[in-house]
Amino acid sequence: MAGAAQDNDDEITGINVTPLVDITLVLLIIFMVTANFIVRETVEVDLPRAAHGGETVQGLVNVVMDKDQKLYFDGAEVSEAELLKRIDEALAKDKDTRAIISADQSINYGRVMRLIDLVKGQGIAKFALNIQKDAAPAPAPASP
Repeated sequence: MAGAAQDNDDEITGINVTPLVDITLVLLIIFMVTANFIVRETVEVDLPRAAHGGETVQGLVNVVMDKDQKLYFDGAEVSEAELLKRIDEALAKDKDTRAIISADQSINYGRVMRLIDLVKGQGIAKFALNIQKDAAPAPAPASP
């Protein structure tokens, strides 16, 4: 009977993926629920379009001028004097503060340049102009 004893234990030949799928679905549900709570404070601005603009990383400060020429600093409406004060506070915290400047495309060029001048005048050397990227560049005008 030495050879008659057989081992009837079933060997596990595959990996059970059911727990992995369960955990993945739970994580997906958690992600979907929390994504609804992540809302960025924004001001409605019709940005100018450009074909070759790159994506920008949100800077430390966001300066916005809407179509009514109201100023916003990081989502909060401010006066011009308050804007200068808040920029000074941001620079006091970090000398390398950068600014993302957004202006509605209906605002005239002079007002946008004044806003840029205000930001640069307070000591922010690095800034970017926020645009809405076009899918394709506009055709160049024909030369006569």
